[in-house]
Amino acid sequence: MKINWGTGIVIAFIGFIGFILFFVFKMSTDHKANHDLVIEEYYKAELGYQNEIDATINGKSIKIEFVKTSEGLSIKFPKNIEEENITGNISFYRPSNKHLDFDLPLRLSNSHLLIPDKRLLDGRWDIKIFWNYNEKDYLHKKSITYIK
Repeated sequence: MKINWGTGIVIAFIGFIGFILFFVFKMSTDHKANHDLVIEEYYKAELGYQNEIDATINGKSIKIEFVKTSEGLSIKFPKNIEEENITGNISFYRPSNKHLDFDLPLRLSNSHLLIPDKRLLDGRWDIKIFWNYNEKDYLHKKSITYIK
């Protein structure tokens, strides 16, 4: 049987479409290609973005120190802040694995908070400290590379 050029073009198109569909199917079902969103409720978080901008501007006025100690990571607030008037939380985000992300309530003792060494694995962490002090919101963001 002889194939003319029109039939060859149709076979080439069908082969190309099949090739593309194979890779689309393979990438959508492969567990190595994890296509999760950075945050689950993206649009809900977008609505509160102006509050986050205002809190970030407020947060720049207060210096927070991150110090690696033998017990873990110490987050130090200024001494002039009254600990009992602070409420908030700290979010630890691991870009490489969302299962390692965790949140902690902000409870200071002697103007610092200690994150135990066992909670943090080596590698990059994005830290967001969101707190309220005297009815004013503050936000401090920091990316660190933690090494035990």
